[in-house]
Amino acid sequence: MDVLPEAARRALIAMDPAKYQYKSEFARHYIGVGRAEGRAEGRAEGETQGRAQVLLRQLALRFGPLPEAVCARVRGADIEQLDAIAERVLSAATLDQALGPLP
Repeated sequence: MDVLPEAARRALIAMDPAKYQYKSEFARHYIGVGRAEGRAEGRAEGETQGRAQVLLRQLALRFGPLPEAVCARVRGADIEQLDAIAERVLSAATLDQALGPLP
């Protein structure tokens, strides 16, 4: 940016890439696919993080303060592992039983 003339720098800063209309069908298709994939990945990541937060709260309410290792394990779990822990927490007598075997 430093080597551009002032007018070019202002024009570049003023551009809004979200409003750019791709001219080729190829670009429209693959840019659209990439954006859709990015949104889907973001939603899945957000859902996993949300479930982990709820599960950590449930575990803490049921078993008391959680060791950091348990928090890290839950935060690092995938959605299927979180669902399995969420089911076990309903009937588990101990934190270890709720967490189940290590993956």
